[in-house]
Amino acid sequence: MTSEANTPVLRNCIRLPLAEDELLEVTAKAKDYAIMHGAAMRSKTAFSPDSLNFAPFVLVPSSFPRKEFEKAVALQPIINRLMHNVAHDEEFITTTLAETIKVDEFTANLFNIYRKVLAHGFTQAYSIGLLRSDYMAHVYEDCAIKQVEINTVASSFAGIATQLVPQQKFVLSELGHADKLKNMPQNNALAGLCDGMVKAWDIYARPNAVILFIIEDVSYNICDQRFHEFYIRETYPHIKVLRRTLSDVHREGKLGLNKELLLGQQEVAVIYFRAGYEPGHYHSQAEWDARYLMETSLAIKCPSIHYHLAGTKKVQQALAQPAVLERFINDPEEIKAVGKIFTGLYSLDDNEAGNASYEMALKTPEKFVLKPQREGGGNNVYGVDIPDALKRMSRVERSAWILMDLIHPPLTKGYMVRPGAEMPPQIVDMVSELGIFGVVIGDADHIVHNYQAGHMLRTKLSTANEGGVAAGLGALDSPYLIDSDDEEEQ
Repeated sequence: MTSEANTPVLRNCIRLPLAEDELLEVTAKAKDYAIMHGAAMRSKTAFSPDSLNFAPFVLVPSSFPRKEFEKAVALQPIINRLMHNVAHDEEFITTTLAETIKVDEFTANLFNIYRKVLAHGFTQAYSIGLLRSDYMAHVYEDCAIKQVEINTVASSFAGIATQLVPQQKFVLSELGHADKLKNMPQNNALAGLCDGMVKAWDIYARPNAVILFIIEDVSYNICDQRFHEFYIRETYPHIKVLRRTLSDVHREGKLGLNKELLLGQQEVAVIYFRAGYEPGHYHSQAEWDARYLMETSLAIKCPSIHYHLAGTKKVQQALAQPAVLERFINDPEEIKAVGKIFTGLYSLDDNEAGNASYEMALKTPEKFVLKPQREGGGNNVYGVDIPDALKRMSRVERSAWILMDLIHPPLTKGYMVRPGAEMPPQIVDMVSELGIFGVVIGDADHIVHNYQAGHMLRTKLSTANEGGVAAGLGALDSPYLIDSDDEEEQ
């Protein structure tokens, strides 16, 4: 992502730079605050199950337009309902992914499970979606938010994001700016998502059944996951939480007489996937068999297979086409509001429209980002790298990707603090991505719970293309809300 020379800079929450002695002292406090409050991760370079590094963070909160933040929060229940309706539209998912599954093996494997489950009928009518809709402000449209993507599986960082608000409030107070705290919105993301899982557990209505977290073989983002587990255990001590890999489920899991999922003697009420969203999580057919076993079970899945497929980039691209939203949303005002958050999304299928997108990308690659059907960060192709990437693909292979207009966010200036980095940190140009969490629970005919559930902010260097914190490219942050009349730095 390259920042253009005339990109507007949002007004900082406090005047920078800080004096060096003050900066060194408050950064040291903030690092210890992060570790002591669990805003931490395991090291990828020197992994040990017995030690933690603080998660990369921005020292003071980054500015974000208040009006756009409030818009994103208000939209989330509509986005939740949209995704719920998409997930339950068999014809739409099948047609939309028809070309993609011919060339994308991972999406094809997921779709194969979907097809088999459909053929036998869903054992469990209810699904729970713990969603996160990600946005950037777009300077070419008066800093209006544009959706980067919607996550329907393993929407992470609710735990650490919840901890980061008090951490940055602590830093501002230490620096003598307690008067600024009122512009940092409260964040109850952790409680919002965990309470959603418990509502699903209540629907399942078996008092001895457990909540199962599906985890990777090695969990680097351990604190974020444990925050969810410990919140449930502390707030609802009668509900037990298990952590298992897909391989564990293959080994231990079976279906009972009523298709209930059993791990040993324990019945599973709710399955929360923190793994299973990328090919590397499926080492062999055994892990795919485990996924199929869970999908055919009575447990309420987060996400169920149809929710997982609804979150693919190809579906996101299809939703941005004219008149498609009308299939899923009845209210014209809501259709208009959701339509405005979409940026240009283009198919690369081997047809007239796809070929036109292909030519457009070759001609002006700097305007676009090329995205595959993957979660987890680090998979996109940007700008000048797009032509080579596209030329290496066959016409058929292209259909596994979508083309998206590059969003140009405003800049903020601040200190990014990373484990092992030189001290004191330097002021850098940054851009932020706002994630709004949502919870939706229902079956094909009714939604029983639907609410917005907190937020997170990920901030990256303005020169970095990807901003995944777990992928080591961004830093955790919180929004400091500013009004439009004081947005631009003088």
